Amino acid sequence: MAEDRKQKVRALLDAVRSEGRLALTAPEGKVIADAYGIAVPGEEVAGDVDEAVAYAARFGGPVVMKIVSPDILHKTDAGGVVVGVEGAADVRAAFHRIVTNARAYDATARVEGVQVQELLPQGQEVIVGAVTDPTFGKVVAFGLGGVLVEVLRDVTFRLAPVSADEALSMLDSVRAAEVLRGVRGQAGVDRWAVAEQIRRVSQLVTDFPEIGEIDLNPVIATPEGAVAADIRVILAERQPPPRRRYAREEILASMRRLMEPSSVAVIGASNEPGKIGNSVMRNLVDGGFAGEIHPVNPKADDILGRKAYRSVIDVPGEVDVAVFAIPARFVAAALKEVGRKKIPNAVLIPSGFAETGEVALQDEIVAIAERHGVRLLGPNIYGYYSTWHDLCATFCTPYDVKGGVALTSQSGGIGMAVLGFARTTRTGVSAIVGLGNKSDLDEDDLLTWFGQDPHTDCVAMHLEDLKDGRAFVAAARETVPRKPVVVLKAGRTAAGAKAAGSHTGALAGDDAVYDDILRQAGVIRAPGLNDMLEYARALPVLPTPRGDNVVIITGAGGSGVLLSDAVTDNGLSLMEIPPDLDAAFRRFIPPFGAAGNPVDITGGEPPSTYEATIRLGLEDPRVHALVLGYWHTIVTPPMVFAELTARVVAEFRERGIEKPVVASLAGDVEVEEACQYLYARGVVAYPYTTERPVEVLGAKYRWARAAGLLGGGS
Repeated sequence: MAEDRKQKVRALLDAVRSEGRLALTAPEGKVIADAYGIAVPGEEVAGDVDEAVAYAARFGGPVVMKIVSPDILHKTDAGGVVVGVEGAADVRAAFHRIVTNARAYDATARVEGVQVQELLPQGQEVIVGAVTDPTFGKVVAFGLGGVLVEVLRDVTFRLAPVSADEALSMLDSVRAAEVLRGVRGQAGVDRWAVAEQIRRVSQLVTDFPEIGEIDLNPVIATPEGAVAADIRVILAERQPPPRRRYAREEILASMRRLMEPSSVAVIGASNEPGKIGNSVMRNLVDGGFAGEIHPVNPKADDILGRKAYRSVIDVPGEVDVAVFAIPARFVAAALKEVGRKKIPNAVLIPSGFAETGEVALQDEIVAIAERHGVRLLGPNIYGYYSTWHDLCATFCTPYDVKGGVALTSQSGGIGMAVLGFARTTRTGVSAIVGLGNKSDLDEDDLLTWFGQDPHTDCVAMHLEDLKDGRAFVAAARETVPRKPVVVLKAGRTAAGAKAAGSHTGALAGDDAVYDDILRQAGVIRAPGLNDMLEYARALPVLPTPRGDNVVIITGAGGSGVLLSDAVTDNGLSLMEIPPDLDAAFRRFIPPFGAAGNPVDITGGEPPSTYEATIRLGLEDPRVHALVLGYWHTIVTPPMVFAELTARVVAEFRERGIEKPVVASLAGDVEVEEACQYLYARGVVAYPYTTERPVEVLGAKYRWARAAGLLGGGS
């Protein structure tokens, strides 16, 4: 049966294409809808006014009449739609008006007739559609508002095809989700019927990639079902060329030699200070790289005390990485020699390629690399750091603080901000990698490597675009169950601006597509650069929560209110304190304090009150995370608070009780040292802010949910 429907649709699409058309007529759309079980109202195409009267009488009630023309895409704009037509006289009048309007709109348009369609009952108008997104390929969309969807923009997206459960989840992902469940005494819509429309559309565009856009708009959703009042199908002008894909094993084999090399050649190495080739050599040598370092320069015999070679071909033995520090115009010739030497990786530092308009030059080096089986990192990058192997292959400042955070950036400037942040905050990193033009290696290759790298606990990536969104999603889904992936996607305001033939098509390239699909992949999206860096720093420090119950313990009522707002803003749940736990907290709170949640112990309390209440929160298995609000007083100085908190958390950790604890410290400058002390001991603490500690806790929760690690707790 499935093959029969595919053959029917294939024959129709081939016929449309053979006529030189891209847009299907409404009756053609109905053929496709019927083949895929997409619910549409009863309809017929009337070739003349008498047929229209007969069809309307057969439907036995008000009808909708629409122009049928392969040359008129937007029927309403052409005055080609009349709604609520009833009775023979009205049908005749509507028929003539529609045809007259269509000819006035486009005198050359072919008019094949007028569609007579059952008028659907009133219900909630929604849109179901699919589009070919420039990054992610086939994407299915669902939104509220019908024809107003582009104004309301209450839309959510998923990669096609979607499962039945994924389709249902889309109904809960729009801002006005409650409307679909029923409000003010009105019954909710048939959610399963709406979800089925989504699923069937997603399967259709998966089976037929040549369908560029499809709209069911509006879909009238009622308690009894969901029927598409209109279906619009537009074929793509051309299919994008297939991107070369590498198997996971191939990626890991080349990435292992890139990140864990035994031998590195520097093409363009120099003895002259100030040259990139000199800086790269110095960083490799001074950084303590234990492998072989081979300078390549035809004009030198010796560079930094090491034998120099005229060509990389002359370097003895195997080489894992060739770092290029030569002008762009010389790269192609040197890359051919790298290929002949069978070096698997070329790190292209020079600029002067596609980013400056030299697209042909970049295409040339990509073709050379593909012919010889060389993977390219760059061009137009600052290089890369692999700290656990004491490798600093860059012309920028060295960095050697080993840790569990892998950081990548598409921009050199952002890469150096990453470096400075890591140094200032003492964030240990496993790698810092520049991607530049991403002529070959990109985020999905790096994510495949870092996902299984034992030195990496968290991956943070700055990117301006993704070359292959689906490959990235696949790598993220593989990685997220084991470790968090944080993404800073630049260019949020650069919405797609192409002329589209459908409402869904107008949303292609929109940042909301990135937002929804990255979330679907379990990726934590950071709103800004500092957020990305703080998430990357904090997530490996915080234990994974086991449930949703968050308790705030604060010495300042004002901080408690702000912390409560932050908890709500970050999608976290303030625990409703059970009576027995409330009574236990009250034993340590002065009469003018406040139990409940936040637990306000007031600012004049001694260290023992902070300690006792923190202990209560850690001991009770119903509490899953603690947010601490500290207020600087002489009674409990900042370092006293920090030391007691760290000591109690460490004690419970030794007993096997690990819960995420974050803290906001308000006070004089001494709170800065206290925060550093806490952070180094597993309590994520920030001075002068109530928002940031809760934001990083929220990021940890988002990852835990995506990874399927968040239990229900007691």
